[in-house]
Amino acid sequence: MTNDINEEQEPKREENNEQSSLINKLQSLGQTNVPQMEGSSIHCLTIVGQIEGHVQLPPNNKTTKYEHLIPQLVAIEQNPKIEGLLIILNTVGGDVEAGLAISEMIASLSKPSVSLVLGGGHSIGVPIAVSADYSFIAETATMTIHPVRLTGLVIGVPQTFEYMDKMQDRVINFVTSHSDITEEKFKELMFSKGNLTRDIGTNVIGKDAVNDGLINEVGGVGQAISKLNELMEQNRKSKPEDGLEVIQ
Repeated sequence: MTNDINEEQEPKREENNEQSSLINKLQSLGQTNVPQMEGSSIHCLTIVGQIEGHVQLPPNNKTTKYEHLIPQLVAIEQNPKIEGLLIILNTVGGDVEAGLAISEMIASLSKPSVSLVLGGGHSIGVPIAVSADYSFIAETATMTIHPVRLTGLVIGVPQTFEYMDKMQDRVINFVTSHSDITEEKFKELMFSKGNLTRDIGTNVIGKDAVNDGLINEVGGVGQAISKLNELMEQNRKSKPEDGLEVIQ
């Protein structure tokens, strides 16, 4: 008798599990069928909303937490099945140190990486966009370049402003060393007056970012994946096979 009851309960449990998984998909993604990247050697990393640093942002803010991204990047580096990284950016910026930490992690990966700015790659999103091996920007996407700012309590002593100046230099040095833009041009965009309504800086759109040397090319998802496949193929060819060293 107990066996019959257990056999009846098992299909019900499976149905409940299926229903709960469907509900979870609907709540989180708004759809029941989620496209799978089975067999793909590309990992897609999305950086959206505001980049959250050491201070937790309000729950109504859409955020990307750096403590979530850093372990992902370590896993990408260690996983032999992943051969390339595609970074999708639509961010307003956020914490400078968290953004630079993510940028340094991406730049130091041994695997090929391609970034794509969709919508916006503002503020500290600029170093993240240029940290990849090759960068794309959508034709209508924008990037806001402005000086480093602090929010909250500021101690009005010379050391505070020296600290901000050094932090700004870190951002400038990273961007100029990972893109084709010159330091003079980047500073010109950063301190430009009249481009932003309530701030100094520049809003760079699509082709302008490419012309300034900040981004490599105007393009979308198709071009970004095509370029990443090309870089992955180059990476495969450069690796020695069957334990034999390549001698030039």
